[in-house]
Amino acid sequence: MVNLPLLCVEHLDVSFINDNMPQQILQDVTFTINPRETFALVGESGSGKSVTAHSILKLLSPSSVNYSDRSNIVFQGQELLHLTESQMNKIRGRKIGMIFQEPMTALNPLHTVEKQLGEVITLHRGLRGDALKKEIILQLDRVQIPNVSGKLNAYPHQLSGGQRQRVMIAMALANEPELLIADEPTTALDVTVQKQILNLLKNLQHELGIAMLLITHDLGIVRHYADNVAVMQSGRIIEQGSCDDIFLSPQTEYTRNLINSEPVGIKSTSVPAKEVLMSVRDLCVRFATNKPLLFRNTQFFTALENINIDIFRGETLGIVGESGSGKSTLALAILRLLSSTGSIRFNDQELQSVKQKLLRAFRQKAQIVFQDPFASLNPRMTVQHIIAEGLRVHTKMDKDEIESAVLKAMSDVGLDAGFLHRYPHEFSGGQRQRIAIARALILRPEIVFLDEPTSALDKSVQAQILNLLGDLQQKYQLTYVFISHDLSVIKAMSHRVAVMRAGRIIEYADTDKLFSHPDQEYTKELLSARLGRL
Repeated sequence: MVNLPLLCVEHLDVSFINDNMPQQILQDVTFTINPRETFALVGESGSGKSVTAHSILKLLSPSSVNYSDRSNIVFQGQELLHLTESQMNKIRGRKIGMIFQEPMTALNPLHTVEKQLGEVITLHRGLRGDALKKEIILQLDRVQIPNVSGKLNAYPHQLSGGQRQRVMIAMALANEPELLIADEPTTALDVTVQKQILNLLKNLQHELGIAMLLITHDLGIVRHYADNVAVMQSGRIIEQGSCDDIFLSPQTEYTRNLINSEPVGIKSTSVPAKEVLMSVRDLCVRFATNKPLLFRNTQFFTALENINIDIFRGETLGIVGESGSGKSTLALAILRLLSSTGSIRFNDQELQSVKQKLLRAFRQKAQIVFQDPFASLNPRMTVQHIIAEGLRVHTKMDKDEIESAVLKAMSDVGLDAGFLHRYPHEFSGGQRQRIAIARALILRPEIVFLDEPTSALDKSVQAQILNLLGDLQQKYQLTYVFISHDLSVIKAMSHRVAVMRAGRIIEYADTDKLFSHPDQEYTKELLSARLGRL
């Protein structure tokens, strides 16, 4: 008996309709996925990987997308492109699950974790009441969500980036689909949790007989977990074969460049005399965990405890640690975007005593690039207005001067001038991150906080962005606080590194010393996970 493929994508041509003009996005994309197979789709941001995944589930807007007559997507012998929306709803989430790239935009901000996961299970399996709650807890345990009972009533904004991604994975696996589409499933996760989640997905695949379409820019993940690989460039598959064949004998120059792209030696080699730009002493952040009632004390969760760091002018300070360790909270607290206690000094001025209305001068000198670019970009504003927003607030430049500055910033981060009047939803994840970086750098701030600025980028584009950041740092003596779970990026970019765990800094040293002779066992585990995965 011949085993039929689980999924066949044949001659997939996709065009987007803009102003009644079709724009070709995918051309002749063809591949098959067999039962229990892990098939990886790799390529640069904007190459068409996510559009391919969305086409399989018919998630693209029917009014703005065209498929050619020769295009076919066949799942278990059923042609998907011809199905109605109600027919597709029986397949989405039940037979084909999907982990989306940006969990903050995929999760409903108004619903708790319990409600969102419960809806998925009830819709396809009909569970309710105690049986439903028991299943929800089981699914969250499966993806290693810490303190599950405490997270059931949490909203997405109350979770770390990694925890939100794990909730997405739990939702995708809750109904045990036959095909799992994983679109950058570990983008927001630190190296130790990446390894746990990927091993979990692999184990569930063997246990439940799940096939997986793995979309990622991390070639280390592909090499370790994929059976077969297709390489995409500009909407086409230019090379495909077994994982061993692709990595040992790549046939195209593009594939060889992807394999060899790794950030090395990007940090500035000459740092000025150690002049303290920012100083943080005894910084603490606490969040209320209950609503106080009469005669009942408020209960608090301590997110940061007794943080003490100095940030030198012109240096890059790297901050690493597991998801939920307090890295992003630290950045937000230093920027006075979260309430905190302790001392925060910038250019020898105490910020904690400065009122909100008087913080504008500091806001111009201190910028941040957030982890999730889609959530931080206004969907109703064009690229031009997004990047120019800071100039309109902080400068008196006229319209022509602002447009000229925006075009220069776009050029700096590798964005075409033709993108000027487009909206965020028209870009890939990597392109959106470049828009966010341009917006932060256009004011030429003294210090920039970079919260996972390259986590959504493939390796080759990541190297371009990191080189750009390095060049700008040397040219303008910029200071960076670089938050990342990617230790190869931290090593390449940072002069010093602070390791965080459970809201505390447990190790703080020069980069070379920390990577060669770490003192703490936890730091050794992080480095081991990084080396072992590749």
